[in-house]
Amino acid sequence: MPLSAPTTDRQPRHIRSVRYQSFERSDGLWDVEGELIDTKAIDVPRMRGGIHPAGEPVHHMHIRATVDTRLVVHAIEAAMDAHPIEGCPAALDAMQRMVGCCMAKGWRKAIDQNLGKVAGCTHMRELLLNMATATFQSITSAFRTGDGTPPAFLGQCKGWDFNGPGVAEYFPKFIGYLRPEAPVPTPQSVAHS
Repeated sequence: MPLSAPTTDRQPRHIRSVRYQSFERSDGLWDVEGELIDTKAIDVPRMRGGIHPAGEPVHHMHIRATVDTRLVVHAIEAAMDAHPIEGCPAALDAMQRMVGCCMAKGWRKAIDQNLGKVAGCTHMRELLLNMATATFQSITSAFRTGDGTPPAFLGQCKGWDFNGPGVAEYFPKFIGYLRPEAPVPTPQSVAHS
């Protein structure tokens, strides 16, 4: 169902396109590729003077992550075809810090720790963050659990509510499941660790 029709006149100003693709490799690994393109719908002034023409990318960035079926990153490659500031490509080297990180658990934290603030690029972080969901959609074996615990994505959104119809249909043995709560650290336990 599409969005309702706008109720007032409006003019486009910014267009962001994000695309993900996945590829199963012959060596048992997977390549997941992301691409981000930002363009302006109108000519705009450049920060360093001159005009940035409508339709010309302000940002055009690519990431390829090679992962295994546990969603652990084995290799990563990143490129910037267009960027607004001369120093932007210096953020590419930090992307190698993501090798060994797992998209299935702690992905957001790993991105923040390895690429946060000036260590990385805001747009690359955004592209990498959402790459995990595209990867989950690609590698169905990542959903398997063998020890009686539910897949990690259950209980993380309304569609996969442990008390909802999605779990009832696809994972009925986990209807009503209550995930064990992680212990909340107290000031005393933090001081002793």
